[in-house]
Amino acid sequence: MYRIKIVSAFVGRWFAVIVLAAGALALAVPDAFSGLTVAIPWLLAVIMLGMGMTLRPVDFAIIARRPWALLLGVAVQFLVMPLLGLGIAVALGLSPMLTAGMILVGSVPGGTASNVMVYLSKGDTALSVAMTSVSTLLAPVLTPLLVLALVGESLPVDAGALFVSIVQIVLVPVVLGLLLRMIVPRLVERFLDVLPLLSVAGITVVVAAVIAASASTLLSIGVLVVVAVILHNSLGLTLGYYIGRLFGLPVASRRALSFEVGMQNSGLAAALAVAHFNPVAALPAAIFSVWHNVSGSVLASYWARKGLPSDKVSESLPVTTRA
Repeated sequence: MYRIKIVSAFVGRWFAVIVLAAGALALAVPDAFSGLTVAIPWLLAVIMLGMGMTLRPVDFAIIARRPWALLLGVAVQFLVMPLLGLGIAVALGLSPMLTAGMILVGSVPGGTASNVMVYLSKGDTALSVAMTSVSTLLAPVLTPLLVLALVGESLPVDAGALFVSIVQIVLVPVVLGLLLRMIVPRLVERFLDVLPLLSVAGITVVVAAVIAASASTLLSIGVLVVVAVILHNSLGLTLGYYIGRLFGLPVASRRALSFEVGMQNSGLAAALAVAHFNPVAALPAAIFSVWHNVSGSVLASYWARKGLPSDKVSESLPVTTRA
C-alpha cells in the first residue's frame, strides 16, 4: 500500500500533464482511440462509485450547521456556470454542438478535484465537500432542466433520457459507494489510496476518446474552443469568489465557493455529450478536464502562500485526494 500511496501522489501531482499527453496522442493517432467512446459512461460510473466511497455522513453535517453558505454555493454554481457557458459560446460564435457542450459543462455538478484544491488553498474544505456532494445528488434533476432550457431551442434535447443517464452514471454509483463506506468501512478504507489512480485513469481515457472521435473539428477550430474553456473556468473561479464576498462569507468560504463554481465534473459532461449529442459536443468538457486542473493548482498555490486573515479560521477537514 505504501507504493500505491507514492504512485497516487505522483499521479495526482502530474494529473494535468498525464491527461494532456493522452489528448495529444489521441490527436496524433485518433483511430487508435476513437472506439473507446462506448466505454465513457462505464468509466464515469466507476469514478462516481469511488467518490461515494470517500463520503461519510459527517460530510453532510454542515447542511445543518451552515445551510445558508451551502445553499448559496449550490445556487451560484447552477446559475452562474450554465449562463456563462451559453454567453461565451454566443459571444465567440460557436456552433450549436459546441454551444451545447459549453452549456453541459456549466450544468453538471462540481468536480471532486475542487475538494483537493480547496484543502490545498487553506479554504473551507467542509463546505467544499458538502457542496460537491449536494450538487451531485441534485444533478439528475437540475442538469436536464438547465440543458433543456438553454439548449432546447437550437437542438433537440430529451430531458428524460438525460435524467436517466445521470441517475445511472452518477446517483446510483455514489449512493452505492456511500452505503459501502457505511456498511464495510474497514474494507473500503483499504482501497481509498487506489481511488485517485482509478479516477485519473478514467478521466484520461475519457479525454483521449473524445479528442480522437472529434480530431478533425479540434484541428480546425481548436484555439477557439480552448479560449472558450479558459474564459468559462476563469470567470467561474472569479465570480464564485466575489459573490461569496458580496454575501459576507469569510475568506476561507469564498475560496471554497470559487473552486466549487469554477471546477466542474467535466468527465460527466463529456459522457452526457457523447451519449445525447455527439463527440464534438464533448470537446469543451475534454479540454476543461485538463485546463481546470492547471488553473486550480495555480490558484490553490497562490492562496496557500497568501494564507488567511488571522481572525478567520477555516473549517478545513482532511480529505482523501480525488482526481
